[in-house]
Amino acid sequence: MQENPVRKQRILSGIQPTGTPTLGNYIGAMRNWKLLEDEYDCLYMIADLHTITVRQDPAKFRQNAMQMLGLLLASGLNPDKSVLFFQSHVPQHAQLGWLLDCFTYMGEMNRMTQFKDKSAKHADNINCGLFTYPVLMAGDILLYQANLVPVGRDQTQHLEICRDIAMRVNGIYGHVFTIPEGYYSKVGARVMSLQDPTRKMSKSEAEDSFISVLDTPDVIRRKYRRAVTDSDACIRFDPENKPGVSNLLSIICALTGGDMDQLVASFEGKGYGELKAAVTDVTVETLAPIQAEFARVMKDKAYMESVYRAGAQRAGALAERTLQKFMKKIGYVQK
Repeated sequence: MQENPVRKQRILSGIQPTGTPTLGNYIGAMRNWKLLEDEYDCLYMIADLHTITVRQDPAKFRQNAMQMLGLLLASGLNPDKSVLFFQSHVPQHAQLGWLLDCFTYMGEMNRMTQFKDKSAKHADNINCGLFTYPVLMAGDILLYQANLVPVGRDQTQHLEICRDIAMRVNGIYGHVFTIPEGYYSKVGARVMSLQDPTRKMSKSEAEDSFISVLDTPDVIRRKYRRAVTDSDACIRFDPENKPGVSNLLSIICALTGGDMDQLVASFEGKGYGELKAAVTDVTVETLAPIQAEFARVMKDKAYMESVYRAGAQRAGALAERTLQKFMKKIGYVQK
């Protein structure tokens, strides 16, 4: 008789469809998702419920959501191994979000730094969704009994409130939710702005400050050529004193998997022009097959639809199990 296989640890992560991802998004999240799907039970959602805390143009919003799905598939994610779905296609997210709102305190939400940051950027639309965003995010994670959540160091506050809410519920009702841990990838780098290398690369900044995963080779070359370096004319890895040069070196290492010391040694006696040419070549070589596969998959509407419908069905079955368990614990009449 065969032994039952040990269940893989489950990972849940999401990405918002707010436009074409940057090279930083690819290195920090999308590429790593592919690396995780053999070792873990992975659910990856396009977090479109979170997106409307900021006003969206409906047609562009829909286009961005489909584009994001296409890019995830083009990056190599296998929908037979990972569950790919739109958050809005699984209504249990919104249901659990409301229930968890009632187990979260105003003081906890008041301490969330992202609410303060986004309120400053969108002063004309400080809505309740923006305030309770971390509770919906907690629901996303807890709904699937996720063991691990890939997070950047700047997202640990959201994971901590998720853990606090889960432990509070478990303390009242017994075991309801798995307490998630953060997953900090060993592969990757924090990619910084090309124009202000003290800040994280973001598509909300000026266009020359970031590389989009769909940028053409000519655009990539132009943006790197304009990237901020310094007047030292020496290529070495020193993030504190040479943030611009160090950022370009980090991008090369992240995309090639090379050793930083060996990379720096290879540039001995060379100038910044050669460094920028090298990072351009590596970036173009990395993105070319993704862009080609993206163009192909976006034409196959039937395949795209089959992926997100199957993903919603698989995710929904898991989500409903958790939601009904929690509602039963609270005392709701079972349907």
